[in-house]
Amino acid sequence: MRLYLGIDGGQSSTTALIANEAGRILGRGLGGPCNHVAAEERRKKFLTTIGGCIAEACRESRLDPTSVAFAAACFGFSGGVEDKEPYVRELVRAEKYRFTHDAEIALNGATGARPGIVMIAGTGSIAFGRNGAGETARAGGWGYIFGDEGGAFDLSRLALRAVLQAEEGWGPPTELRALLLEAAQAPNANTLMHSFYNDFSRADIASFAPLVTEAAQRGDRAALEIVEEACRKLAWYVAGVHRHLFQPEDRVPVAHIGGVFQSSLLREAFARAVNASIGCEAGPPRYSPAEGAILEALRLDGITGVHPPAGTS
Repeated sequence: MRLYLGIDGGQSSTTALIANEAGRILGRGLGGPCNHVAAEERRKKFLTTIGGCIAEACRESRLDPTSVAFAAACFGFSGGVEDKEPYVRELVRAEKYRFTHDAEIALNGATGARPGIVMIAGTGSIAFGRNGAGETARAGGWGYIFGDEGGAFDLSRLALRAVLQAEEGWGPPTELRALLLEAAQAPNANTLMHSFYNDFSRADIASFAPLVTEAAQRGDRAALEIVEEACRKLAWYVAGVHRHLFQPEDRVPVAHIGGVFQSSLLREAFARAVNASIGCEAGPPRYSPAEGAILEALRLDGITGVHPPAGTS
C-alpha cells in the first residue's frame, strides 16, 4: 500500500493526515502552530510539532513513525516555506515532496483541486485562486499594517475605533462599547486603546471580533456597518483574483475559510457582496486545507479524480 502525507501548518494549529491511494484518510494528528523557525528555540518547537503530528497520525494508521516512508508528501505552511523545507526533509521520508503556502492547500481543499477562488479570513485575510491553465493569483495577505481587511484583527480594530468615537461624543452610540469593555475588563475606551497598543498580541485583539458580529446580529448600527464594509473588502480581494485569472463572464466557485466566517451574518453578507461584484456564488469549502494537501500529494504521484470522504479531517 502506497501512503500519502498532507500537512496544514498554520499560525494557530497544525494538522497531519495520512491517506492511501484511494484518498481514504487512515490517520490524523493535531498540534500547535509551526509557522516560525528562525530562532533555535522556535526551530525545535517546529520540529516537535511536525514530528508529533505525524507520529499521532501514524499511530492512528497503525504505522511505525520511525520507519514509515511516503509515496508523496505535501506541506502547506503559513509564513513562507523556504526556511522550513530542509528541516522537513530530514524529518519525513518520501519519494516526492511538495512545499507550498497554506493558501494553495486551502484552495485545493475548497474546490476539490478544481479551478476557483478561496477567501481565507482568520486573524488576517488573503484571497487565492487558480484557473484551468494552472495559473495562480493572490490578493491581500499583507499583514495588519498594510492589509488584512475583513480579518478578525481588522474587525476588532474598527470596533474599538467606533467605541472611541462614541465615548468622545462625536460618534453614534453603540453597544460595542459595553461589550468590549466587559470582555477586556477595561474601565473606558481610552484605557482599552492603550491595552491594544501595549499589552495585547494581535491574536488577543483578533479574539474580540465575535463581539462585532454579536452586536450586528442584534441590529447595532455601528457593528452592522463594520460587517458590511468588511465583506465589501473581502469581496474586493476576490474580484481582484477573478479579474486576473478568469474572463468577466466566468462563473467559478468561491469558497470561504477561517474563523471570521463562523458568523452566519458575515457569511451571508460576504456571499451577497461576491455575487454583486463578479456574479459568482460563495459557499463553504468542499474539503479542509489538510485534505487539500492530501489531494496535492496524490496528484504528485499521478493520482487524480479521487477524494477523501467529506469532513474526514
